[in-house]
Amino acid sequence: EFKPDFVWIKVRSHSGDNHHLYDSVRGAAKSIFANTDDDEQTSDTDRLSSFTIDGFTLGDNYRVNGSGRTFVAWCWKAGGAAVSNSDGAITSSVSVNDEAGFSIVSYSGNGNSTATIGHGLSKAPKWIMTKCRSTDTQANWVLWHEGLSDDKNVFLDQNNGEVTPSYGHITDPSSTLINVEKGSGNQTNASGQTYISYCWSEVPGYSKFGKYTGNGSSDGVFIHLGFRTRWFMWKITSSSGGWGLIDTARDTYNVSGKQLGPDDNDPEASYTVLDITSTGIKMRNTFGDTNQNNDTHVYMAFAEQPGTTAFETFPNAR
Repeated sequence: EFKPDFVWIKVRSHSGDNHHLYDSVRGAAKSIFANTDDDEQTSDTDRLSSFTIDGFTLGDNYRVNGSGRTFVAWCWKAGGAAVSNSDGAITSSVSVNDEAGFSIVSYSGNGNSTATIGHGLSKAPKWIMTKCRSTDTQANWVLWHEGLSDDKNVFLDQNNGEVTPSYGHITDPSSTLINVEKGSGNQTNASGQTYISYCWSEVPGYSKFGKYTGNGSSDGVFIHLGFRTRWFMWKITSSSGGWGLIDTARDTYNVSGKQLGPDDNDPEASYTVLDITSTGIKMRNTFGDTNQNNDTHVYMAFAEQPGTTAFETFPNAR
């Protein structure tokens, strides 16, 4: 129903296939995978071949369009064609949708021990994912979230808890800048390497980024979002454990449990995971990586029916 700038595709029915990520800043047909440290694949014209005015066009590759397979695609709208941003020490190319709190940032590393990159949003992001595009050596997905401990990150493609990555990491951003430290590898600012970052700031009634502490009970914790969520992703951070991702397109009834993991290439699995309520999430399991007793988990959530005032918010319990 709109021209997307960021498309995330995953096969649901078969194992062994990656999470495919595409964006308009890098250009269609350039695949990058959420669950691996692989470098960018630059000529995948048989996968996602174009962004269209009301969606996207796929080729015949079985990984995104295999006959008899089922898939899911999640789409975000940024700002269309990228523009130059010179707010930071490194000039970036950004596509920004400030109203939705989302920007796509492309930059080349300068090799300095610390660096700043403009993200284009009008307030500080609460969630940043950065990937080195040009090499797969020391190049994991580095993820910063405001709920992590100081100077800590997690990896989108791995299941370990929060750490200070030795190969480069992200520190607290400002209202204009992503702040990175080079480290000893290629993850955030190696000289001559190219990077892509996806940044989200919080928009009341539309998006929420936070953390919760599990209670280890089937009568699990309640996470107040202020809306009924369409898309919910979480990660345990105080110890190791996998990622989880649920949406209401695949899962239309409570208890929700059609789960995918951004850190693996597994097919969709069905569990008893959580209830989606009109105002948030109610955990319904004792899983170690979802509701571990006394452990911290971070999350990102987007509303099914956005509304910024009481008069614009629709009743949406299920």
